[in-house]
Order: sequence, then structure tokens, then C-alpha cells
Amino acid sequence: MIQRIQSLYLLLVVILMSLTLCLPIATFVVDGATFELTAFALRCGDLSESTVWMGILLALATILPLVTIFLFKKRTLQVRLCAVELVLLLGSLVMVGLYYWLTSSLFDDTTLVVEHRQFGWAAPMPIVSLVLTYLASRAIFNDEVMVRSLDRIR
Repeated sequence: MIQRIQSLYLLLVVILMSLTLCLPIATFVVDGATFELTAFALRCGDLSESTVWMGILLALATILPLVTIFLFKKRTLQVRLCAVELVLLLGSLVMVGLYYWLTSSLFDDTTLVVEHRQFGWAAPMPIVSLVLTYLASRAIFNDEVMVRSLDRIR
């Protein structure tokens, strides 16, 4: 089960998306105060603004590949779940970009001076996960084609 290449791809997706849930996605330094955009909140010290919808989307994108790994006997279902995972990852990229843009525009509209803004280590992980999920989907599909061709020979 884990020795298959698609299982390794999906396991890497689970690890990367778990890191995305834990690490800061973006950092903003505004008038000496550091704001961190994480999966579930935009935080600055004791202040916190909820980003729960992005967190839920990222959590679903973390759990689904783990479930997909253990459905190794149902390859067509695995391909469909990989397609759902691709949609979840695209949605999470849109949400990360949207929250980054909204936070940037919020600070730009005020009289505060934005000293520094940057994406964190967690920002590119959904993009890498997107590629790995695509590769896993192709490997699962190739396995299904090979199994069907062997059934035809019998």
C-alpha cells in the first residue's frame, strides 16, 4: 500500500498540508506590529481575526489524501478523490490569495505604514501539493489501465 508511488505522493501531500495548517502563511509588519496570517486566524499579539473558512478548506485538503491512501483496492474511487483533492487545493490557493490581498488592502487603506509584507513557508505548499496530487492521480489511472488490460488477456 505505502510502497506504491501514488501512496508516497499522497503521503507527501498530507505532510505538506499538515505543515500548512501549522505554519504562518503570510506575515505583515505594520508600524512595528507583526501580523501573522495562519490557517485559522490573522493574529497580532492578543488580537485575532478568524479565517476559519480557509482553515476548514485546508483541513479537508489535509484529510482527503490520507483517506485516499487507504482505498487502494478501489482505484476508480481513488482517481475521483484525487480530482476532488485538486479542486480543494485550487480553492485553498484562491482563499490564501484572497486573504492575503484583503489583508494587504486593509493595511494600505489605513494611515498605517506597512513596513514589510511577505508570504511564509506555508504559502507555496498547496502549489506543491497540487502537483503531487496530479502525479498521484496519473499513477493511479495508469495502474487501472494496466489491470484492465491484464483482465482482457485472460
